[in-house]
Amino acid sequence: MSETKPLGGKIFTRPFKILMIFGLIAVFFILKRYFFGIGSVSNLNDGYPWGMWIVYDVVTGTAIACGGYAMAMLVYIFNKGHYHPLVRSALMAGMFGYTLAGVSIYVDTGRWWNLQNIFLPGTANPNSIMFEVAVCVALYVAVMWIEFSPTFFEGKAQHEGKLKILNKVMFFFIGLGVLLPTLHQSSLGSLMIIAGQKVSPLWQTDWLPFLYLMTALTMGYAIVVFESLFSSIGLKRPMETSMLSKLAGVIPKLLIVYFIFRFGDLIYRGALGHILAFDLKSIMFILENLLYIYPLVILFSATKRKSPKYLFLSAVSMLLAGALYRFNTYLIGFNPGNGYNYFPAFSEIMITVGIIAIEIMAYLLFVKRLPVLPEVKHA
Repeated sequence: MSETKPLGGKIFTRPFKILMIFGLIAVFFILKRYFFGIGSVSNLNDGYPWGMWIVYDVVTGTAIACGGYAMAMLVYIFNKGHYHPLVRSALMAGMFGYTLAGVSIYVDTGRWWNLQNIFLPGTANPNSIMFEVAVCVALYVAVMWIEFSPTFFEGKAQHEGKLKILNKVMFFFIGLGVLLPTLHQSSLGSLMIIAGQKVSPLWQTDWLPFLYLMTALTMGYAIVVFESLFSSIGLKRPMETSMLSKLAGVIPKLLIVYFIFRFGDLIYRGALGHILAFDLKSIMFILENLLYIYPLVILFSATKRKSPKYLFLSAVSMLLAGALYRFNTYLIGFNPGNGYNYFPAFSEIMITVGIIAIEIMAYLLFVKRLPVLPEVKHA
């Protein structure tokens, strides 16, 4: 196992202060939401009871945060121990993403004071897909903090006993850390099966649970590559190009499986013709798949996989593709009928931007003060 160490350095840099401004703007609109109701900051309505917040914070944000899940599966299930140096930073990024997704539910939900009813025996509905998603996400947040907890104790002699206890039981939480995202990422797809004909045939399929799980995995590996390269440039660290190149080779294989099921299903259902409609849904479908094709082509080349530039661009394309797939399913390809329409309000957008800013601030604080990032000896 490679050593990790704090980066050190100044916390309140200029970028950190800019992120603080966006975070404070989000806090202002969140407070407004609680004082004056959700309608004061959002354009949600009866036809679109969830909008940008749910689609990004939960449906998309948790998929982007699947780096820890994807790496745990690769390292602990498929026994690829040489990727272990990437696990902790991926776990931390996922931990922040899922935690903020869980917290943001209290902003997204109209009657947030009733959220505890999901977990109470007298009011819980275990037959609901949303119940399964809520319980799995809540448990996974707790599991990730437990998995990450040794980071707080390392290098401190007084906590050696706690570290030994954690190491003995960690296998149990690692197992849960693989099981729980598998359940709820697939269930995020199941949620839209229920919507039936309200979802365009380009996205409505019984394969949604499988497709959502596959894209969550590809986004998980993509965010590991993105985060490593971005932190190397932004924090002036040596690049982990060799390891990232090997890791990125997993993505095309997953994408081939995804495309086989995605287009095989469209052909089987006779829905391919909708691609040629050239309306908004058709154009967004084409854009979504072009974003998937780029990393598929680039990352198949062993030469281009060794280039930090192509690795970075492929990771960005993969993340945008996965995000657009979810936005297409939940918003753009969704039509509730009865003349309803939806576009996020400025305050909705700023709350989402602020949540992202807070996540980046937490990342910077942790990597500078805790042993998270691996000590890279050479590029």
